[in-house]
Amino acid sequence: MKFVLRLLLLSVLLIQTPLFSKADPRPNILFILTDDQAPWALGRSGSPNVSTPHLDQLATEGMYLTNCLAVTPVCSPSRVSILTSRYGSEMGITDWIKPISQFNNKAESQPQIDPRVPNFARVLQSAGYHTALIGKYHLGEAPESHPTKIGFDYFMGFTAGGTTPANPRLEKDGVVKPFKGLTVDILTDDAIEYLDGQKEAGSPFLLCLHYRSPHAKWLPVAPEDWAPFEKMDPVLAHPDYPGLDTKRAKRMMREYLASVKGVDRNVGRVLAKLDEIGQKENTVVIFSSDHGYNMAHNGIWHKGNGIWLLKKESLPAPTMNIPKGQRPNLYDNSCRTPTLVRWPGKVKPGSTSDRVVTHLDWFPTLVEIVGARLPNSSPIRGRSMVDLLEGKKDDRSDEVFLQYSTKHQSHTHMRGWRSPHYKLVRDFLNPERDEFYNLKSDPGETDNLIGKLSSDQKVIIEEFDTKLRRRMKEIGDTVAQ
Repeated sequence: MKFVLRLLLLSVLLIQTPLFSKADPRPNILFILTDDQAPWALGRSGSPNVSTPHLDQLATEGMYLTNCLAVTPVCSPSRVSILTSRYGSEMGITDWIKPISQFNNKAESQPQIDPRVPNFARVLQSAGYHTALIGKYHLGEAPESHPTKIGFDYFMGFTAGGTTPANPRLEKDGVVKPFKGLTVDILTDDAIEYLDGQKEAGSPFLLCLHYRSPHAKWLPVAPEDWAPFEKMDPVLAHPDYPGLDTKRAKRMMREYLASVKGVDRNVGRVLAKLDEIGQKENTVVIFSSDHGYNMAHNGIWHKGNGIWLLKKESLPAPTMNIPKGQRPNLYDNSCRTPTLVRWPGKVKPGSTSDRVVTHLDWFPTLVEIVGARLPNSSPIRGRSMVDLLEGKKDDRSDEVFLQYSTKHQSHTHMRGWRSPHYKLVRDFLNPERDEFYNLKSDPGETDNLIGKLSSDQKVIIEEFDTKLRRRMKEIGDTVAQ
């Protein structure tokens, strides 16, 4: 009888044991990064039109970082900053990287991440983490800069800058082949398969899930993602902007929001899988975007390499370096990102931080979370957010240096210095484009104060200009010389 009771007790214990059992107590890291998601494209932001229930739930369970900025508001420089905690100019990546076909298929001519420069994937890999990147890479197509050469044990996705929203060609197990279905769903399917494969692993994982969405083009999307927006009359931020093509702007907004909805639905699938394998409590979940986005804000759409969303007769005349239709910028909507962190037992559920952090901060943050050491072979431009995330005193500066040299559609050397109150933008190639905004009274950056400055504001500009040039000197940014 005692033997039978022991068997019954053992059976109960086995049933109650989580599916996912590891000896290593260090947390897993799930880093979800979207492409072109605006700071306002999050229900938690309070913006109208948006539907992101799964992301809003993630915010309820973690911290909402309202002022996380990309230091360069375009894909490749931002992504290299996230990985390396270095500015794009330091890495030779100052604009989005064109496909290798536009470099006569010569890999050595295409900008790429330097595999010798430390990055957080390699540090975590060296610390015993199994590392994976699923989705967009966009840091060079040369074999030596492949994701598996810079610190990722597993890669599935695309190394070039873009793919289609449906029926994409993706690399899996080292082979590029066609897939059928919606790209956002396919990438999620692979992430779920990866998580299932980690059930018996003896080490924690780093999974970077880099969605292509909501990058244009936005359609097709799943019927359930399109349904809430099909007949919507969306609210625009600046509907009275002179010459705005309102009809086109509203159509684009509907399609964009449906693409965001597809991201949200799939984030829900991934988070549900974490619950299923018993790792919700032992996984740090980070959600962000490579940069922000505009949709009829200040009359433009797109990101730092903005495009006018005006009727043809209202388009500004071109200049020597700015073609007709282009509006390069360092607007907050281009730089700010919708950012959430859930870290059970460490981050207070439902908390919010308005402190200014940047994508340069992820490398030192992840290294501290997992208890590893930062390499001393390369500068680290960011600083850890762990104290901030844990609700402790954090004495970081809320001022940030921004940079973007556009070189494809337009030609600029924009450099910015931003505080929570003011923002100065210098274009060292086109000085007539300089801008200065009072972010407190004009958060939408609709009134460029250059040319109508008060005496106090002139002093602030001099101070910001000094700080901006000092930072440029520190990082070897020579465009002002």
